[in-house]
Amino acid sequence: MDIDMVLGLYNYWIVIVLMMTGFYIVIARGNLIKTVIGLNVFQISVFLLYITMGRVDGGTAPILHETASADQAYSNPLPSVLILTAIVVGVATTALALALIVRIREDYGTIEEDEILILDRES
Repeated sequence: MDIDMVLGLYNYWIVIVLMMTGFYIVIARGNLIKTVIGLNVFQISVFLLYITMGRVDGGTAPILHETASADQAYSNPLPSVLILTAIVVGVATTALALALIVRIREDYGTIEEDEILILDRES
């Protein structure tokens, strides 16, 4: 495998590192806020993956004008639109998760998963 080929795929390497980091944070931490942060890191890696796959070498925005030629390559705008929608959904989901964590903290006095499970078994 050529080193230029490996380095040419740096976006995919970043996606893999972010994905594994987010996954590790989710499974290794008992703190609920850290779990939400891990899910967000994982989500960002998926966004980057879709944006990377939607890129076209030499492609331009799909805006037609008088100097446009028929053989010109255009980038597909659909991945970008889907990512914008996913970002909005992700922000809303994160806000809901943090609101639930605030309520859990009010009821249990902690946001550590192990302590919440112990308190839940005792009652």
